[in-house]
Parts: sequence; structure tokens; C-alpha cells
Amino acid sequence: MKIVTPYEMNEIDKKTINEFGISGVVLMENVALKVITEIEKEIGNLFQKKIIILAGKGNNGGDAFALARHLINNKVEVEIYLLAKKDEIKNDALINLKILEKMDIKIIELMSESQITKLKFSLFKTDLIIDGIFGIGITKEIIGITKEIINLANKSNIPIISIDMPSGINGKTGEIHGIAINAKKTVTFAFPKLGQFLYPGCEYIGKLVISDIGIPKKVLDSFNIKNNIIDDIIIKKLLPQRKKDSNKKDFGKIFIVTGSVGMTGAGCLTAKAALRTGCGLVYLGVPASLCHIYESQLTESITIPLDDTKGYFRKECINELNKQISLADVVVVGPGLSQKEDIFSIVSNIILNSHVPIVLDADALNALSKDTSILNKSKSEIIITPHPGEMSRLTGISIEEIQNNRIEVAREFSLKFKIITVLKGFRTIIATPDGGIYINTTGNAGMSTAGTGDVLTGIIASLLGQQLNLNEAAILGTYIHGIAGDNVAKTKGEHGLIASDLIEEIPNVLKKYN
Repeated sequence: MKIVTPYEMNEIDKKTINEFGISGVVLMENVALKVITEIEKEIGNLFQKKIIILAGKGNNGGDAFALARHLINNKVEVEIYLLAKKDEIKNDALINLKILEKMDIKIIELMSESQITKLKFSLFKTDLIIDGIFGIGITKEIIGITKEIINLANKSNIPIISIDMPSGINGKTGEIHGIAINAKKTVTFAFPKLGQFLYPGCEYIGKLVISDIGIPKKVLDSFNIKNNIIDDIIIKKLLPQRKKDSNKKDFGKIFIVTGSVGMTGAGCLTAKAALRTGCGLVYLGVPASLCHIYESQLTESITIPLDDTKGYFRKECINELNKQISLADVVVVGPGLSQKEDIFSIVSNIILNSHVPIVLDADALNALSKDTSILNKSKSEIIITPHPGEMSRLTGISIEEIQNNRIEVAREFSLKFKIITVLKGFRTIIATPDGGIYINTTGNAGMSTAGTGDVLTGIIASLLGQQLNLNEAAILGTYIHGIAGDNVAKTKGEHGLIASDLIEEIPNVLKKYN
């Protein structure tokens, strides 16, 4: 599903109005009718219900004015509070305001403490609040009376329906500008907006309803929208099918470069996840002195002992690594690899010489942070799967800045190095080399535990082995990983979830979508 920024939505509106002749007033009328449908679903029959409308001075307020007229015509008791002065209203919003005035509808300019007191009393006998204050366009901190009113609405325990976006949320970043309406339902139009899916804004949306307001499909299709939400429709298209006469070689040979003292579990999790996702063969290149540990834990995988010193790889293993990689369909580098000095030489060698897709995770990313320029010299396609800390080391950008701007950080890194970036975390971001963004909505806080990233790496590698392209494997793998976590959380709760639980749940997820 496509998802837009406020700027993109404004451009869509402009094209609809200027090139197709559908006026802004008509669009406001359609918005009002769609919101009424959702109000009826929320509070039932409208007759003699009481609704308070909070309206701003922009187009969101214009939508609210149009809605007020229809509610009044449906015998609803409506009180309209304008968080501005009437002489500040312009353009299409002004048209709807003047219609209300001609209907002798009272509109209260909510500009003083006495008027706030009136609102407080009105809230005692109100069935619903409509939020039409700011919409998707806010970029400034909310202060003063407006902040007080939003706080009052939130504390009233009266259900709130927001028009387009809960007021106070940045429509592009999900940032909260001081305070935001905590909506029970948000009715948005044509496309969902980025800020509705990014933290912390997504916590204020309530149930999101996406409504068609009559924008021509030709307009929508004319925009090259790069941002997407991963949904079931995408997954059903991507999931690999298996022919009856298949054999293990048809589903890929994965070679995992992994292991160091105390970190053998990471590679085991990656291998098991890869197999549970359906690849045909898994080989692990591991430090020779630790080989017995892997063999005791993995019965379906094959271990390749490589030169080491007391459980850590030596760069002397590079020739054997290159030999094994030449026989593989996909190579994974990083789980439990350590940050010893030779690791950079090993990782850079693989990047420079591999002719099969590479998935880089964990310590491979830590090594790569010493010189990211080698990514530009790769002969094969690459997926990286950093958490924010690893992304910070790769980019030199602080974790806080990354978390505040996850989409653009991931996008810019992928564009720069022509790779796929899977930036893990709440709402994992997949950025593609052409500037595309896919936002994953599956997963939960219980997955913030050791080893879940290793499981994700194994899932993605397995899908690559089953001949999905890199974009498809990253998108589908991230979604499967999150669904598995959500399913486990339903039965075991978030606190007790561990990485191996996800692996055991993967077959159930695949079975559902097959």
C-alpha cells in the first residue's frame, strides 16, 4: 500500500483541483460525508446526539465546518469551537464557514479562558469530539490555549475522531509537536500518511480508516510515490511456491560466516531460521576450535571448520572462505563474528570478491563501519540489517538523530551505496537502492531480546536462496519475522518471548499465507 508525505498529498490535491476541475469545496464535502459514516459506526444513530467540533483556521477546519452542516441536518446537537478568529479563515474553508453563518449556526471563537470554561461544561454531556484543528500540515510546537484545549479533550474520556490526522502530529515524521490529540479513530483520505505509522505519532491514531473522497485514479497514478506499507497483499504475491518435483538444490544453498568464543548461539539461530523458512541447504563457516559446538546444536546444517586462534577467525581463512562462497547461492556474514582485528579483512574480502548476494549483519557491520566505501566496490548485491546503534556507527549520525529520522537516514544510505538497508526497530524500515521505502507494521516490544536479529537475517537469506530478488526477500523476510513475533506474543506474552520461539513459529506463518 502506498503511503504519502503531507507535501505529496498537497500536490495530489492541487492537481485534482487545478487540472481536473474538482474544487476544494467538493473535496471538503466528500470528506464530511465520509467522516459522518465513521461517526455513525462509532456512536450509532445520530438523532439527538451531541457532538463538539474543534476547528482550526486551515483546510482541516474547513472540513470540520462542512461536517458540522451535515451533522446539524441530521438533527445532531453540534457545538463548534474555532481555535482562531473568523477573520483568519480563507479560501475554501471560508466558503464553508459562511454557509454555517447563513444557517445561523453559532461558532465560538475559543480565544479566552471564559470560553474554555464553557467548553469544559459542554464536555460533561457530549457523546463525541471531532478534531479538525490542524490536520497533516503542522510543523510548529503547540502552545498556549490550543495546547490547553487538546489536553482538555484528551482528559475528557470522550471518544475523539480526528479528520485526516490527530492534531499535533507531524504528518511526515510522526513527531509530536508538544502535545497531540489522542484519537479513538482517525479518518484519512486517498492514502495513509507517513506520520500515522511512525513512532510516536502512530500511538495517537487509534483505528485508522482510509477513505476515498473522489480523487481520480489518474491523478493518484500520476505520482511516483516511493513510500509503502507492507501488507498481506504484498506477502501473498511474494511467498515462494514449491513444485512437486523439487529437490533441495532448488531452494538454495546458504553459507553463513559466523562464530567466536561465547557467541556461537548467533549462527545457530541464523541457520535454524533459514531452514525453517524453506531453504534447501545451510553451511556454516566457523572457527575450527568451536566446530564441535555447532555440530552438537545443528543436526540439519553442515559445518566447515576455518582457521582460527583460540576461537576467533584469522585472515588466513580467506582462501577457504572464497572457495566455499563460490559454491553457495547466498552468503551471510556477521552473526557472532566478534570485533577482532582480522574481521575487517575477512568482511572486506567477501564484499570485494563474492559473486552471490550478501547479507551483512551484526559484527560484519561493525567491521564495515571502519570503511564503508568498500560497498561501492562490491561485485554482488548486498542487504544490510543494522539496528540503530550499528547504523550510527556506519553513518556517524547519532542514534537519537537516526531514530528521529529513520526513513531518510535509511534511504540516503541505500541511495549512496546502491544496497538494501533493513533498519531494524519499531516499524522496521526497508530502503531500496532506487529510493523506495517499505515500512513494516508487524512485530512487538517482546522481540527486543538477544538473537531476534539473527533470526531475521536467516529468514532473509533463506528467501534469497529460494530465488526472490533482494527487495522481495527483505520485504517478505521482515514481515514474516514480525508476524512470527506477534503470534508468539499472543500465546506466551511479550516478556517471555525468546528468539528461538520465533524460529518455531515461522512454519505456521508460512502455512497461513501459502
